[in-house]
Amino acid sequence: MADKAVKQRYAVIGAGWAGCAAAMELARAGHSVTVFEAARTLGGRARRVERENTTLDNGQHILLGAYTETLRLIKLAGQDPAALILTLPLQMRYPADSGGMDFIAPRLPAPLHLAWALLRAKGLLRADKLALMRFSTAMRWMGWQLYNDCTVSELLQRFDQTERLNRLMWHPLCLAALNTPPERASARVFINVLRDSLGASRRRASDMLIPKADLSTLLPDAAARYVERHGGTVRTGAKVDALQALADGCWQLDETGTYDGVIVATSSVQAASLLQGLQDARLDEAIGRMQAFTPEAISTCYLQYDASVRLDLPFYALVDTPEQQHWGQFVFDRGQLDSKQAGLLAVVVSASSAAAEQGHGPLAQAIAAQLAQVLQRPELAQPVWTQLITEKRATFACTPELARPGNASGVPGLLLAGDYTANDDRTQDYPATIEAAVRSGVAAAKAVTTGKAAKQP
Repeated sequence: MADKAVKQRYAVIGAGWAGCAAAMELARAGHSVTVFEAARTLGGRARRVERENTTLDNGQHILLGAYTETLRLIKLAGQDPAALILTLPLQMRYPADSGGMDFIAPRLPAPLHLAWALLRAKGLLRADKLALMRFSTAMRWMGWQLYNDCTVSELLQRFDQTERLNRLMWHPLCLAALNTPPERASARVFINVLRDSLGASRRRASDMLIPKADLSTLLPDAAARYVERHGGTVRTGAKVDALQALADGCWQLDETGTYDGVIVATSSVQAASLLQGLQDARLDEAIGRMQAFTPEAISTCYLQYDASVRLDLPFYALVDTPEQQHWGQFVFDRGQLDSKQAGLLAVVVSASSAAAEQGHGPLAQAIAAQLAQVLQRPELAQPVWTQLITEKRATFACTPELARPGNASGVPGLLLAGDYTANDDRTQDYPATIEAAVRSGVAAAKAVTTGKAAKQP
């Protein structure tokens, strides 16, 4: 805990997962924190929304057991992960007779759990299994590090991965983790995710964690309570339009007062706009990197059926074939996560720009038809209602050798936090995930209190 004699006043702009993480770390260290959030709901691009008189999320998420910082903060905020999260072993399971595979890791020590899962996997040929073993062995030999980046597709080709294995495992994993098609996605970042999950020494790191509570409840709301219990303030509906650097090194936010340091934890687009208003050449590099990002969309289609409708598993992978109007990549049975949502299915479409162009009605109808066909349940073609939520700027395109700003903005006392920032050690960079946002927020909080705010990587 920080010495009370050196207690500082900090502002955090944005109450997404990065901002919440930063605010919690500052409050935990004994500092005075004020959080400014323009929206009324906390969580940023992973938040609760109300649709059709139902509490939904703006996007269906899967977390991993490797998300150690996220799980730590959930516990720190007083939440019980076991009550709020459904924990499943690593799996890639497609509906029977849909042309997929059935891969599920048993609860054995790592890496035996993966070897056993591969041995027992259905829907993969001997050549597919050998290719997967070859890839895993090579990655372990390389220490799960790739110093010369390339695309995921090029990496898979280099290690002779089979077409079937690519289609049923590597491509959907890449889309789910990086929200970028394999032919454009960074192999280095993809390997970082695989290292911390498939390649981890702890089996639990590869577990798949599905929130049973809405995303705002899971951490952001609890983070706000934590900050307030520690003497801080969380202001919703409070948009910050301008920053001003004062002569004494402090910061002025609109008319709200002065602060010893500021963490900008908004989206990269909003952060770049806010920093431009300072007209400080030291910020040009960070602003330029943020403005160079290419946005990637994610769509989640909710389909409500009769409460008696239930899938055999909490979620399935789906073979997406856009040429057949099969856009869905994963389907979740929300009723198995929350009994109040019986009969509600959520279908995820990552990198969804082309799918979203179909329009709400046609896309929802196509997804319902896809479910009816691949699950062999004709009644799924006629949902009671549908709700399509598309986050057009859900993530950035995670391409090879992408120049990302670090937490340091280039100006003392001004930090950046968000899923788009780079780690000082680029071999640790993550894609735009909840864990990346949380890690960035924690790093920014530590940097602003130790005076490491000016250095740019």
